[in-house]
Amino acid sequence: MKKIHYIFAILAGALLALTSCSSDDKIPDTDPGTITNPVETETPNTAYAPAFTGQTRINGVQTNTPYEGKVITTNLTAPWGVKSLPDGRLLVTEKAGTFRIVTKEGVVSAAITGAPAVNPAGQGGLLGLVLDPDFTTNRMIYWVFSEAVTGGNQTSVAKGRLANDEKTIEGATVIYRANPANPSTLHYGGRILFDKTGNLVVSTGERSVLETRPLAQSVTGGLGKVIRITKEGQAASGNPTFSQSGALPELYSIGHRNPQGLALHPVTGDIWESEHGPRGGDEINRLKGGANYGWPIITYGIEYSGEKIGAGIQKQDGLEQPVYYWDPVVSPSGMTFYTGNRVPEWENNLFIGSLSATHIIRLAIRDNKVIGEERLLASEGQRFRDVTQGSDGALYAVTDGGRLYKIDKK
Repeated sequence: MKKIHYIFAILAGALLALTSCSSDDKIPDTDPGTITNPVETETPNTAYAPAFTGQTRINGVQTNTPYEGKVITTNLTAPWGVKSLPDGRLLVTEKAGTFRIVTKEGVVSAAITGAPAVNPAGQGGLLGLVLDPDFTTNRMIYWVFSEAVTGGNQTSVAKGRLANDEKTIEGATVIYRANPANPSTLHYGGRILFDKTGNLVVSTGERSVLETRPLAQSVTGGLGKVIRITKEGQAASGNPTFSQSGALPELYSIGHRNPQGLALHPVTGDIWESEHGPRGGDEINRLKGGANYGWPIITYGIEYSGEKIGAGIQKQDGLEQPVYYWDPVVSPSGMTFYTGNRVPEWENNLFIGSLSATHIIRLAIRDNKVIGEERLLASEGQRFRDVTQGSDGALYAVTDGGRLYKIDKK
């Protein structure tokens, strides 16, 4: 046992040495906690080798500060997104198409009306949301939803004003639609945030079916992309230029499968993304404008049938590698960086809701690399759909089973 502890101590020291040399950002080297064995012990689906050490199955870390996850309410119905209001209450989207407000005591409001109709079939519904940076004065919110249109369904973005009485969304307007539409009810993506310039960043899926899968590589359509638009839905200034003919001006990055998580790093302002792989190959990416993240040309996963995808390759010049990936999958969804001060080990760590693996993932990150992974609330057996930080500094998470959790220091 002493020998094992000695090995872990050497590993921790090496990690600290490697990650304390960054000159790019003034990010404090917070102690992530106790180093442990990797948390993933299941057999991978593939024998694919990672592109670099630490890209998958990194050593585990354990939070030393006592913390707890408390259920605030169980009275939500398939919640998908959650954001903190300035007064500490939580604004929640429910898959079937309703907004709700939940108090800190767990009281759930009546359905807030006025939003455009959603198609909740399959993986569709009322999806991610974000508050306007000036919400305290303009009460504007922005959200993503699956919209039934001529030709099928599409990922759409809308905005509206939360009425003073909080019973309706006023002036709801669709500001962006990811074309082309398709009858598929899968892979909508659906997260949204404001970047450090005040523009909207939105993730869209490639809709899963074989005929739309290649469109993740096409710059003439909005499927399988991260887009960057203004509050009015127009292409934001400063977007990257893609060289291919007919490239849409709203594109920020391409080559995504089903990106269900977006988060803004609190120090660097970088956009981080979580993405569902197929059978294996779930990803965490740090997005760069104009970059191609490879789907379906490269992937660390395989078809659900067990067959390889495309040429079965994991690397290609000009295609970005994920910062981190999982095999077998965890199904990463909504996520946030921790900026609170109540749990010191968590500072600037990334917290991600995990669906199929039924826990909250904590990734300790230094110099844009993952140095440790922890599983929180695994004993709850819940599909965690989204995680956010409240105005009180605690983390809040919603589950497909209708629960809202508060996660904080004991």
